[in-house]
Amino acid sequence: MTFGKLLKSLRNEKGVSIKQLAAELGLNYTYISKLENSKVNPSSKVISKFSDYFNYSSDELMLAADKIPKDILEILKNNPQETVIYLRRRFGGRVTE
Repeated sequence: MTFGKLLKSLRNEKGVSIKQLAAELGLNYTYISKLENSKVNPSSKVISKFSDYFNYSSDELMLAADKIPKDILEILKNNPQETVIYLRRRFGGRVTE
């Protein structure tokens, strides 16, 4: 699911309008609309605001926004071959060792 679709789903589940959400988080409502329509990408700071507001995993929001959490990126950088092999074995895909 894209970040925009996830954000819209979370907002609708909570029953808040884009304007209400914007006011509560100190963001521009047109910016939130652009996020929901995948016209712009959120910063890590904005993702953190949404995570806190919706009580939703910041890691999942980051991944939906095509961003890799810093701790996961370090694991990938420090153990590239082992990580790729593990992920492919665990979740399917071509394994080359």
